[in-house]
Amino acid sequence: MTSSNTRILEETAVRYFLEVVRRGSITEAAITLNVASSAISRQISRLEDALDTPLFERISRGMRPNAAGELLAAHALRMQLEAERVGNELAALKGLRRGEVKLACTEGFALEFVPNAIAQFRERHRGIRFQLSVGNAKSVAQLVREGTVDLGLTFMLAPDPDIKVEFSQKTPIMAVMHPDHVLAERKRVSLSELAQYPLGMPKKNITMRRLIDACCSRSNVVLEPVLSADSISALLSFVMSGNGVGFSAQIPIREYLRTRKLVAVPIKDKDMNALYLEIQSLSGRTLPQAARSFLNTLIDRATEYA
Repeated sequence: MTSSNTRILEETAVRYFLEVVRRGSITEAAITLNVASSAISRQISRLEDALDTPLFERISRGMRPNAAGELLAAHALRMQLEAERVGNELAALKGLRRGEVKLACTEGFALEFVPNAIAQFRERHRGIRFQLSVGNAKSVAQLVREGTVDLGLTFMLAPDPDIKVEFSQKTPIMAVMHPDHVLAERKRVSLSELAQYPLGMPKKNITMRRLIDACCSRSNVVLEPVLSADSISALLSFVMSGNGVGFSAQIPIREYLRTRKLVAVPIKDKDMNALYLEIQSLSGRTLPQAARSFLNTLIDRATEYA
């Protein structure tokens, strides 16, 4: 076999290996890659033979990388991402004429912040394309860790050791309401005051809700929402349609505030300012030029309202 064929085989084996690590089974990896399960099994076996060590533990529900597999996965992922970055850089030596930026964000950032940042960026760089995945904070961090996306935008309470924080900004949680609401002209409100009104709140698995619940516990306040949802769009619609009160950071709802569809009132309980906006990337990864340039656009837009 020629050295060229050996190189191709190695690239294929590592690509298949990484997909099995991501999916947790050969069957799921085969579906994602649109290849036969037997082809993936052969490549994994060849990789294990070449390295003279098993890479997976076979478990009842699939396959899990052992210590050697985890070490190879971390190295292979960074090598794969670096190869993609170099390819993109070579294609864009004459400027940001070509390229793709892959993003993940929580729903609030998808309302207005990220789409408007993309539109602003493409006024100068028409050749750049974007992919956007929307999910909760956990799924955003997972996509960043896997290298599936270049950048993640989310709200966080605690650091993640596998993730590099490219930008962080304290983001107080505000009480949001219709401009005609009785509290709309207040300078500040307390959680105990908000308990008297119909509340729309994120579900308990959402980062913002965890912070609100922790603050209520310390203040001996009980908040019983009439609507709990994992969609900020649904919660904002509930608030705008009646006398309810919701919760949000300012950045996701800037357009609603500018057009006076909503009013945001600071909450005076001190622990309500412990939430952080984060722009994340994979620790140890060098971002492609297009992603690095777009990161600067995101930071500029975030700091406009700091």
